[in-house]
Amino acid sequence: MFSLTSWAVCREHTHWNLKLGNRGPVLAQPHVAWPCSMLPLDVNAAVCGALCPERLGPSLPWYIRRLRIRFGNELGGRNVTFALRLLQSICLSLVIACLLQVVPVAEAAMSALYPSLEDMKVDQTLQAQANAAARALAGVAAKSEPATAPPVLYPNLTELGDYMGLSLSSEEVQKDLALLPASGNAGALGPSSQGVLVAPLTGNNLGLRRAEIRPGLRELHLCKDERGKTGIQLKSIDQGVFVQLVKANSPASLVGLRFGDQVLQIDGKDCAGWSTDKANRALKKAAPEKIVVIVRDRPFQRTVTMHKDSTGHVGFVIKKGKIVSLTKGSSAARNGLLINHYLCELNGQNVIGLKDKQILDILATAGNAITITIIPTVIYEHMVKRLSPGKIKSSMDHSLPDA
Repeated sequence: MFSLTSWAVCREHTHWNLKLGNRGPVLAQPHVAWPCSMLPLDVNAAVCGALCPERLGPSLPWYIRRLRIRFGNELGGRNVTFALRLLQSICLSLVIACLLQVVPVAEAAMSALYPSLEDMKVDQTLQAQANAAARALAGVAAKSEPATAPPVLYPNLTELGDYMGLSLSSEEVQKDLALLPASGNAGALGPSSQGVLVAPLTGNNLGLRRAEIRPGLRELHLCKDERGKTGIQLKSIDQGVFVQLVKANSPASLVGLRFGDQVLQIDGKDCAGWSTDKANRALKKAAPEKIVVIVRDRPFQRTVTMHKDSTGHVGFVIKKGKIVSLTKGSSAARNGLLINHYLCELNGQNVIGLKDKQILDILATAGNAITITIIPTVIYEHMVKRLSPGKIKSSMDHSLPDA
């Protein structure tokens, strides 16, 4: 009599047991991996034929560790028929097992980042629509009936727009997605420090890229202008040295230094513990041709991406550059914008020292997606201490940075 005691398929370090019951093969739960020489399987037999997993494709991630079949007495016609049917079931189960690529839902969700809550909602809506279309096509194919209309990958987002007060349409979403680099994941801007940034609504927004606060450190090479100036003013805060002022059209602005950047080293010397005077003296005494500066991007600041509603508002009020109130149900409130914070940048453009009307004019001419950079009030006031408002307004670099 033909019988299969057990069959093990190993995917990396996890073994799946396939056992035969009265109704055919059964895939059991995985158990803790054993080394290949210590597999808890001892299936005695002579192997009937050879089953080569490589023939199923070069990308097959699983392979058979051991397959032993035990035969009883001489094979009769009935036994041969039974054996062939059983082998057919085994092969079918093998193909199904190889095609199954299980990705934990929690891990997949954690690997995606969204610049705004609206992007998350739109992405979830698009995925739900795509899954519904796939299920509908599968049902039509199973019934062998022709589809009456092609599936719509990007649905009409009227309901979502009403919920969020946004002006959304399929055309706008597709226009934003058309700006993204071609990839297998529509709406994915590429890897970040935490995972893939998915932005079906924000798209490949220039302001989002300009306002990015990058992790890690940067090495910059400064020089002095014809007057012997670098164009930055430093400030000591909590045993660290930070950029207090970046002058327009200066060597510091040309290399990309910004308000709030932390200076870790100047010409190989650690700045930790330096006073404000010592930090500025080190720049003054440095060689004019080349000053090597190690910086960290704005550790006290953070960015918030929002979207204008149908009336062109994002939902926050500023007074002398400070956020004083939020509109309930607005994009600013939904995305976690806080009051008692100063507005440092708008789509990457420095707005410190500008009048509120000038800031609102920049906000009005910006696109639908707005990324602002904010800093807590207590840090900001300490940072600009002893700087006159007139000097900040006239000297601060307010140009658009490179993306």
